[in-house]
Amino acid sequence: MAEFRLPVNSRITTGKTWPKPAGATNLRQFDIYRWNPDGGKNPCVDTYFVDMDNCGPMILDALIKIKNEIDPTLTFRRSCREGICGSCAMNIDGINTLACIYGMDEVKDGTVVKVYPLPHMPVVKDLIPDLTHFYAQHASIMPWLETKTNRPQKEWKQSIGDRKKLDGLYECVMCACCSTSCPSYWWNSDKYLGPAALLHAYRWIIDSRDEATGERLDELEDPFKLYRCHTIMNCTKTCPKGLNPAKAIAEIKRMQVNRVV
Repeated sequence: MAEFRLPVNSRITTGKTWPKPAGATNLRQFDIYRWNPDGGKNPCVDTYFVDMDNCGPMILDALIKIKNEIDPTLTFRRSCREGICGSCAMNIDGINTLACIYGMDEVKDGTVVKVYPLPHMPVVKDLIPDLTHFYAQHASIMPWLETKTNRPQKEWKQSIGDRKKLDGLYECVMCACCSTSCPSYWWNSDKYLGPAALLHAYRWIIDSRDEATGERLDELEDPFKLYRCHTIMNCTKTCPKGLNPAKAIAEIKRMQVNRVV
């Protein structure tokens, strides 16, 4: 399990063990990270028991059931339940993923389901990480179409081949699973943009309609913004959408080298 960025001088302690639901015979144990910034206590891990005969198949279903029926103070983000919004990103069984598309059958039968917030991020409360800096880095790469010629009457046209180049890039939902799995981002997140932002940067760099390729590459020509990536591949391994941020970063590096040559 990765180390989490906790409040100063704090440590994770054993929390409350909640009662088992009466009459249930098919139970699954969930150990969930808890921390309330207004509580004045150290972070802890609470233990819950979920009746699997009356619960949906996804980890998010169990979290919602816990919140609705056992402990209403449990706090987490969620929205679409379809792996589209990226809101419910968290660390489940040691893997950064989306709770809404991660099935309970993917956690080994008979084992405790351990749920933590995304690693190495400031925690707002319980399973909610503070993504303010993460979103600011995304904004810094100009995630929009930048043009200089006059706007066409209808639309910016793009060939089928050029559009296909964007496959595997535009699907990113900015869940932060990849960036928070990256050791380089853990140690240099103040300067290194991280896999998510760089994948989006590449998506706009290779967009045939964009007219700011040079400026985008100039902005990324920096010892930390781009080159802190050491191709560890954690980002690609953990992406819940099956994308390959490491490849996108390598392509940006290649483009930088070809510019110099």
